[in-house]
Amino acid sequence: MTTSPAPPASTPPAPPVSLAALLARRDLGLRLLAGPGNVPLHWVHTSEMADPYPYLLGGELLMTAGVQLADPARYVERVVEAGAAALAFGVTPVYDTVPAELVEACARRGLPLLEVPPRTPFTAVARAVWRLMAEARLHELRRVTEAQRSLATAAARPAPVPAVLGALAARLGGRAVLLAPDGTESAAAGREVPAEASRALRELAGVLGPRPGGPASAGGEGGGPRPGGPASASGESGGLRLAAYALGGGDGLTLGVATDRRDPGDHTITGVAVVLLSLLTAPHRGADAAARDGALVRLLLGASPAEAASALDPGPWTVVHARGGDGTPFATADLAAALGTALVASGTGAEALGEAGAARVSGAAPASVRLLLPASFAVTARPGWFLGVSAPAAAADLPAADRQAARALRRAEATRSALVRHRPGGLASLVDPDEAAAHARTLLAPLNEPLRETLRAWLSLHGSWDRTAVALDVHRNTVRQRVTRCATLLERDLDDPDVRMELWFALS
Repeated sequence: MTTSPAPPASTPPAPPVSLAALLARRDLGLRLLAGPGNVPLHWVHTSEMADPYPYLLGGELLMTAGVQLADPARYVERVVEAGAAALAFGVTPVYDTVPAELVEACARRGLPLLEVPPRTPFTAVARAVWRLMAEARLHELRRVTEAQRSLATAAARPAPVPAVLGALAARLGGRAVLLAPDGTESAAAGREVPAEASRALRELAGVLGPRPGGPASAGGEGGGPRPGGPASASGESGGLRLAAYALGGGDGLTLGVATDRRDPGDHTITGVAVVLLSLLTAPHRGADAAARDGALVRLLLGASPAEAASALDPGPWTVVHARGGDGTPFATADLAAALGTALVASGTGAEALGEAGAARVSGAAPASVRLLLPASFAVTARPGWFLGVSAPAAAADLPAADRQAARALRRAEATRSALVRHRPGGLASLVDPDEAAAHARTLLAPLNEPLRETLRAWLSLHGSWDRTAVALDVHRNTVRQRVTRCATLLERDLDDPDVRMELWFALS
């Protein structure tokens, strides 16, 4: 068996597409001259450099007309070393045919070589690849959405754990098992796999570490997660693709998956199952805790503190607003686990992730969530997220803390800071919040959200055009045009320090 920590989710614009699908496009007239025809393509790149190695990331279809092709064997060697998926050679205007030395070199190194006819521009090939990627992305999104729905439905059944395992096994076309800390199967679903593969899954489980937010459990021979290990691992055995994921329920359980192949979207689908199983297998909490959590979530949904105060601990509590993530269902759950809380509210409603044992999980990116946790819990920056943190607040003051966290998140995004905490006191504390909000609404009414975002970033960066352009990922001229438009609509002189200060308070 070969094992390795599961790689982090890649972030290409779309899933890879097969070279065979591109070759099937008759309008392009591509012809395979050497190498396999079913390799995955992640990207398209055109280069006429004598050595394209420094400009390749791996997985590309590299297109060239051979302008500087002096040594075909060396050229192919460098392309293979860079990890390119395939080479497309355009005939004319430099060569009338694909050089025989290039064909031989590609065949020798197993690099797919395509002939691009004169009538087919490279841009047409690139456009075809992107179109195939868009179709693959749409197919993946539909598949993941359907899987999320079926897993959530399974989690609501009377026997949710076996139901979730069954739904996962059906979606992946393999086997899903729940492994106890000692390596025994506590539940399983899907087709049987050879004993060798079952043993390999137990070995994978033994190298895992506890998921964030879960207690460290001592790993044993073929047993549960061990401190310091990865949260997931993958391998192969008996022709099957294997993967193991440490659950965050606190009992040292592991999800094992065995499939014939690993398709785009499988990791995301399995991630949904991991979140659900972590919740479903969490130690049972008392009625007092459930009532408390329900009250806290009602507060996040906007109920008055008086309605829920009787069920709340006095606090203090911290409210965190977050935006970001990698677009997978794992993202929000991992953030909550890393911060040590099960109380999360999304932009479309609150999720008491530990209350009912199931959650609605969204794959949208970037995610916008709110979290509630005891003030004694440390809040630290998390990769891929912008965090706004409130000051510690009693239960009755949570609505105010929620507004503080929202303002802190806006500052974090404007300044491109991973984490910003609410600063108590200052001039803002001298103004009635309701009056300040009403003034801000009136003052900023002429501006739409893109203009407000640009103005907020520009003010936070002290009027720097270049830094604002980088922060917003737009051209500096776009920043100038938007800020000029803001000045016109607001009828204010943005060079006036008093005007800038007033606008900053309004935008914060």
